[in-house]
Amino acid sequence: MRAINDAGYTTPTPVQAQAIPLVLAGGDLLAGAQTGTGKTAGFTLPLLHLLNAKPLENQRNGSPRCLILTPTRELAAQVEESVQTYGKYLQLKSMVMFGGVNINPQIKSLRGKIDILVSTPGRLLDHIGQKTLDLSAVEILVLDEADRMLDMGFIRDIKKILALLPKKRQNLLFSATFSDEIKNLSDGLLNNPGFVEVARRNTTSELVEQTVHMIPQKLKSYLLIHLIKHNDWKQVLVFTRTKHGANRLAEKLCKDDIPAMAIHGNKSQSARTKALAQFKDGSLPVLVATDIAA
Repeated sequence: MRAINDAGYTTPTPVQAQAIPLVLAGGDLLAGAQTGTGKTAGFTLPLLHLLNAKPLENQRNGSPRCLILTPTRELAAQVEESVQTYGKYLQLKSMVMFGGVNINPQIKSLRGKIDILVSTPGRLLDHIGQKTLDLSAVEILVLDEADRMLDMGFIRDIKKILALLPKKRQNLLFSATFSDEIKNLSDGLLNNPGFVEVARRNTTSELVEQTVHMIPQKLKSYLLIHLIKHNDWKQVLVFTRTKHGANRLAEKLCKDDIPAMAIHGNKSQSARTKALAQFKDGSLPVLVATDIAA
């Protein structure tokens, strides 16, 4: 509770109010929740409680008790930050792993005790291949943004990972949409799961206000510049269809005295991390991203 109070939270969001009791009860969970609903705390808070309540004696190094899989590096880092924030008063160890960075520091961290591991599927399998990671002690599995993982082609990787896990475990699956692929995955993964849905399929979070401007393609950037300056917006996230489009828009904004940076798959991990950090702390007003990078 101290960590929650430190974070300034007083009332749970709908997904937290529904998901947390189900997770604490120890059963599997299928949750439909989009970004902005508080879903991350909806699984990190109860899993921290469960792990802390039952310390594992003689825990092996490099053998996590909880595995959280995410589709992207940025989401993995965000989830790990939440674990650190909510678990800062607990004696639980966590780490995050993803590709695009040197694997050796990760290998070094895996030589110690790890309670919670947050990872992207590809880098996790890299460690499995190098025999630097043991998944035989996993008690809780979380698939976060499972629909995005399937969209990005991770289904084979996920199946490989599932085959390495103990059969007796708690499974939590979070997805913004419930496609046939997600239903097939959940049917094979979850055992009599509890069900939570706080946002209907393809609906936007209640925290988001939507406005549509119907204008010609060639005027889009000019309208964006006008809106940012006229409304004095301090933190703007812009989505583009292509990497080149993201670069061009960021350059155009900078020329109009609006500091902006682009993130996409061609950017190095260090450049993406730097841009996200500056956007988060408010020093970068505009972040332009492709959908996959976002």
